[in-house]
Amino acid sequence: MSSLTLDYENQLWDKGLIPAGVDEAGRGPLAGPVVAASVILSKENPIDGLNDSKALTPRKRSLLYDIISEKSVSFAVGIIENDVIDEINILQATIKAMESSILGLNIKPDLVYIDGNRPTTLEIKQQTIVKGDTKCQSIAAASIIAKVTRDRIMEKMDEIYPQYGFLKHKGYPTKAHYEAIIKYGPCPVHRLSFNGVSTI
Repeated sequence: MSSLTLDYENQLWDKGLIPAGVDEAGRGPLAGPVVAASVILSKENPIDGLNDSKALTPRKRSLLYDIISEKSVSFAVGIIENDVIDEINILQATIKAMESSILGLNIKPDLVYIDGNRPTTLEIKQQTIVKGDTKCQSIAAASIIAKVTRDRIMEKMDEIYPQYGFLKHKGYPTKAHYEAIIKYGPCPVHRLSFNGVSTI
């Protein structure tokens, strides 16, 4: 049985406060951006079927993306490209993407629930939750928005650089991806600071 509840949100809603969930997609790939999303769910319009994006099929994620877009009070994404990742490292880029998504919300939340164990540097109340995308619906919703947004970016990159197979692996390290890098060299969306890209 899923432990994904609205307990975290209800703690704030009961006090008349606004929670937001924050998550990212794309820390591990060898190519493409890291994408973060922030979502403020509606207390009056609950969404059925929310789950950690990794536990959902691509079709289900896409359907939920549309529902979250329609039913949430506010949502925003932050995208940090591969050249910036190379410049400041993936951890800093991930935090930067999260901060960008939080600041992009059109309503300021009273507290943000962040997946993982690293808070942002923003002056806003925040609570980190390890494996939060399996425990908190706002974070699960953010994980879906981030994952679908990033996958769609990588699908466009596949049209530009079809030889790398981005459509299939979305830039993540796979045997086929490593083989393509060896054969063709890195392309402009590869993360040159990552092992297995520039060192091949």
